[in-house]
Amino acid sequence: MILRPATLEDGPSLATLGRESFCAAFAHLYRREDLDAFLTQAYSPDAVTEEIADEHHIHRLAVADDEGRLLGFVKMRVPSPYVEHSDAANPIALGQLYTQPDLTGQGIGAALMDWAIGEAVARGHDAIQLSVWSENAGAQRFYQRYGFAKIADIDFWVGQHRDDEFLFEKRL
Repeated sequence: MILRPATLEDGPSLATLGRESFCAAFAHLYRREDLDAFLTQAYSPDAVTEEIADEHHIHRLAVADDEGRLLGFVKMRVPSPYVEHSDAANPIALGQLYTQPDLTGQGIGAALMDWAIGEAVARGHDAIQLSVWSENAGAQRFYQRYGFAKIADIDFWVGQHRDDEFLFEKRL
C-alpha cells in the first residue's frame, strides 16, 4: 500500500469511494431525497475535485502498490469548522477517513490515521477535531484508541435530516 496526495484526476474515483463508503454505513438511516441531496453536495465528482484544488483541504490516498486501486482516503481541513468548541489555538479537522467497504479492518484506516496525526503535528496544529455519529460505536472506539475524546455534542445534516454527532478532539 502506498500513501500519496490526491490529484485533480483522482476526483471522480474519490467521489465514488466517498459515496460507496458513506452509503454502506449510513444509507439505511435516511429518506432517499435527503440522502441524494447530501451525496450530490458532498460526493459529486465536481464537489470532490473542487476540494482537492482548494488549499484549505488536504487529501491523502491509500492505493494498492500493485494495481493502483484506491483503497481509502483521509481528508483534513484548515481551519477547523469546530474551533468554537475548544480552547485549542490552532486545530485542524479530520473530515473523512474512509476505506473501501470490503477492506475495513485491514490496517488501511490505521495507516491513514497515523499519516493524519503526523501531518497535523508537522503543520504545527495543537489539536485534531472530528465529528462522529453518536451511534457509531465502532468508529468511536477506533478514534479513542488514537487518543481522541468527546468534547461536545453537535449536529450533522444529511439533507433535511439532523443526526446527533459527537465532536471528538485529540490534543497534539
